[in-house]
Amino acid sequence: MTGSQRRALMLVGLSRSSWHYRNRPRARVSAPVAHTDRAYPTRISDDDRAVIEGYVRAAWEQGCSVDYAFADAWDRGVMLASRRSWWRIARAMSDQHARPVIATGRAFSRSREKPVVVATGPGQVWSWDITDLKTPFSRKAFKAYCIIDIYSRQIVGYRCEEREVDDLAVKMFERAIATHGAPKIVHADSGAAMRSNALAQALDAHGVTMSHNRPYTSNDNPYSESEFRTMKYRPNYPGRFKTLEEARTFLAEYVPWYNTSHKHSGIALFPPAAVHDGTWKQLWEQRVTRLEEYFSKHPERFTHPPVVPTPATVVGINHQPTT
Repeated sequence: MTGSQRRALMLVGLSRSSWHYRNRPRARVSAPVAHTDRAYPTRISDDDRAVIEGYVRAAWEQGCSVDYAFADAWDRGVMLASRRSWWRIARAMSDQHARPVIATGRAFSRSREKPVVVATGPGQVWSWDITDLKTPFSRKAFKAYCIIDIYSRQIVGYRCEEREVDDLAVKMFERAIATHGAPKIVHADSGAAMRSNALAQALDAHGVTMSHNRPYTSNDNPYSESEFRTMKYRPNYPGRFKTLEEARTFLAEYVPWYNTSHKHSGIALFPPAAVHDGTWKQLWEQRVTRLEEYFSKHPERFTHPPVVPTPATVVGINHQPTT
């Protein structure tokens, strides 16, 4: 008989691994240990796993993610496993009912020049938008106005009103500029409030250039859209607000949390306020110290020395970084 072993095994319907082990059988053991239970060198101890589960469970109770738990523990000087391991441990936890549950959710583009804006530091480019806050009543929604610094992701201005009003948007920007200084560019979509003459004149008085989305292209304003998603997909988001005061109370609590406590994945899991004022560098140094200690304790868990990520030095909308 001629031909390869592979072909012969295919003809009889036997896999190569089965053929190999039938010809070279392994020595049997009296009490085999499952692979998942073996004490391999890189295995995270049960004690460390319990601590990680405790942090994850506490984060879930606050409506926060595993990333938040990982970064919060890191900032507290606790480094027990990699970020990926935290997710793996969280996925294996028995009480998955405690995990926050989030909801899940293109049109042709008319010809218009693609907006391109770039920021290399805070205070250079702001993005703003208005989103609906639903109520129990049909065809009734409150309007949440929000301005975000695209470099630091910090919310620099917001307000909640019954409807979209040009003068209210102007007042929001005047207050934000008085607090943070005027940016070089303000980017927004092409809604009526965003293209109003009142706002254009107010920003022009401060030397601010305006930039707008292309029609039917929502991803031209990713930073504002992302921030609204963070707000509405949090487990503690009420979903509907009975009164304007209730909506304003929610925003008054959400914005400080977002700015100072939210571990933002787009800025290396640092809070937006820390990136805005530069204090992220102290947190980064603490993370480096903890990660180096962890690496020296468990070098076998790494294929190469770990690197602590930092926020990007250049961010933008439709910006293609040069290589």
